Amino acid sequence: MNLTTLEGSSSLSSLAERYRKGEAGVCGLFGSHPSHPSDWRLRAEALDRTEAGRMDRSRLAGALRAYQRRLKPSAEVDRSIDELASGNALAVVGGQQAGLFGGALLIVYKALTVIQAAKYARELLQRPVVPVFWIAGEDHDYDEANHVYVAGQDGAPKRIRIERPEGPRNAVSRTPLTRQQWNEAIEELAAELPDTEHKPFWIEKIRSHTEDEPTLTLAFARLLSEWFGSEGLVLLDADDPELRSQEGAFFRRLIERNDELESSLKEGEMQVRELGLPIQAEAAKGCANLFVHGDSGRLLLYKKDGNYGDRKDELSLTCDELLEMAERSPDRLSNNALTRPLMQEYALPVLATVLGPSELAYWGVLGPAFASFGMSLPLLLPRQSFTFVDPGIVKLLEKYEVDAESVMEDGAKLKADWLARQDDWRLEDRFGDVRRQFADLYAPLLETLAAVQPDLKRLGENNRERILDQIAYLEKRATDVLAKRHESALKQWDQMSAALQPQGKPQERVLGAIHFLNRYGPEWLEVWKEVPYDVTGGHRLVFP
Repeated sequence: MNLTTLEGSSSLSSLAERYRKGEAGVCGLFGSHPSHPSDWRLRAEALDRTEAGRMDRSRLAGALRAYQRRLKPSAEVDRSIDELASGNALAVVGGQQAGLFGGALLIVYKALTVIQAAKYARELLQRPVVPVFWIAGEDHDYDEANHVYVAGQDGAPKRIRIERPEGPRNAVSRTPLTRQQWNEAIEELAAELPDTEHKPFWIEKIRSHTEDEPTLTLAFARLLSEWFGSEGLVLLDADDPELRSQEGAFFRRLIERNDELESSLKEGEMQVRELGLPIQAEAAKGCANLFVHGDSGRLLLYKKDGNYGDRKDELSLTCDELLEMAERSPDRLSNNALTRPLMQEYALPVLATVLGPSELAYWGVLGPAFASFGMSLPLLLPRQSFTFVDPGIVKLLEKYEVDAESVMEDGAKLKADWLARQDDWRLEDRFGDVRRQFADLYAPLLETLAAVQPDLKRLGENNRERILDQIAYLEKRATDVLAKRHESALKQWDQMSAALQPQGKPQERVLGAIHFLNRYGPEWLEVWKEVPYDVTGGHRLVFP
């Protein structure tokens, strides 16, 4: 395996990139940096001191075991949960909303980063460190979770999707799907995936995971368990009733100190702005940063005259009623992006958390909020980012003497430049000469026409434009003929772009892992276990 680091693949001025590079001002927002081994030790010591303020470990382990029973059995995961139940184990946590059939590649890369970081920390600290993947099943943005892209028979990305059922916009984990919906999506996946020796295995595996009509979240967890259970990756659903039943005490704190929470978030935003950076997820004025699950779906709460309600006034609760809900029915409450990190800190002994660039940006405002609840931020680990360069694409890159990074940056221009070099007749130059000569010859005629009669000049100008249009039409026809002669080569240029930068976006954000597993089989996941872990993340090209 060969790895090539891509410099400048992220905005150099972004908070995430400045943090990754260890810029002092940005690192000051978080209080630590993963490149310093001493910061890992200090965080572990802080967790040991604050153990009493977190969820009871035995109850946490009970909820995790109950959820694991719905997934693929794994002795390695059972061992991880047993370690978490002890008072000595810490956790490296990463999270993501579910994705249909495993979702986009970045989910695999986040899980990989969590696993590798846990191994790194276990070796560094010489104590148990468990990898945990926190599935954001409480989110109600169904369109974020309901699809996956694979490269179809023609190489172009194809989207497979399950439409959201009619009714309230509930959390993804509370949105039921029928057997028919699952069967139709699986049939569409089977039709779009190229035929390989591995395809029957994966289609049958997915069918087995969806026979009991699971939610998107549960089906996603089953696939992730299939892929990473042997690495001891513990999966949890933020909307799991067993886990939620243990979170009531911290929901009460979030409610009782909600004004303080709001003020601390504004303080965090001010600190980020002082560094000249934009706010990724701004807290709205009066927002409680909590949701309630109701008959109308998942409703974001706002404070109104000492009470709580949603924007449309479909729900109204006194503070006491909300506190009672936290006590008696915590499963009716839910966090948003700004309070979920606090709940995660309460639920787990979080040594470090793995974040993508956008997540790092909104975590930048959370320092004061953590401090206001007597907590400190965990180590923030940039998610590793990759572009997988298929062996067939490597051959095409060599054939056309270009590198992968150049194709990713501007494949369309490289393709156009290559086609221009195949033009032995210099069509672009010849047509350019014709246009210039025509303009030189026609300009004096227009002046003469103006002297004869002004209206004739306007007629002449219109006539000139029609002639130029005809020249342009002829040029396009000529270049189309040239392109047709090189149709096969141009398709190969398109193939390189579609593989490395599908839809003009990073590969990891478009193509699903199932695309590569269909092509290479389960062994494809083994490739990633050979990739050296980099605590500061970054983007690397992977040549298997």
